[in-house]
Amino acid sequence: MMRPLARTLLPGAALAACAVLSGCTTPVGPVEVTRFHLPDTAMLGRGQIQVEPAPGEDGASIEFRTYAAAVARELTRLGYTEALPGGPRSPQVAVLSIERGTLVPQQSRSPVSVGVGGSTGSYGSGLGVGLGINLSGPPPEQVETRMSVMIRDRATGQSLWEGRASFAVKASSPLAQTSLGAAKMAQALFKDFPGQSGETITVE
Repeated sequence: MMRPLARTLLPGAALAACAVLSGCTTPVGPVEVTRFHLPDTAMLGRGQIQVEPAPGEDGASIEFRTYAAAVARELTRLGYTEALPGGPRSPQVAVLSIERGTLVPQQSRSPVSVGVGGSTGSYGSGLGVGLGINLSGPPPEQVETRMSVMIRDRATGQSLWEGRASFAVKASSPLAQTSLGAAKMAQALFKDFPGQSGETITVE
């Protein structure tokens, strides 16, 4: 189930600019992807398919629909035909689940450190105390997103393919926004589809 996340939204124009222009240098985290599938992949990448919410997901939410649209685009690119809403049920179904949350890293160093040093020489001796203050502040919050897609044969319920992706970026990053992060995660999840079963890869 998706968890609500309080965040500052960037204007639409700014999001679009960051997506296109290389001048947007906000740090971007890699996507970790793991896929599993049956030895016979002949049924994958063909015929009609429909993206549906996993149990517990709110399929009517704007956030879910954004991720579902990104997944549907990738499935179409792979050779599937997206089933029309209200039409006949597709032979295959892509069950989608999304989880988003905020990570608050703990500061590993004390903000204040004290050092004591001494010295001796021909002109006498001295003892000094140094006070060091860490002004870097606490580590920035991160938004973590986990996405899971399971492609099933609708008639038998058999799982043909399953993929999981996780992605964490600074809360201030444009890619923390659903509209950009959904596209990045879907592209990473279906990269070199169907992928090596059981292998975990990192997609930059």
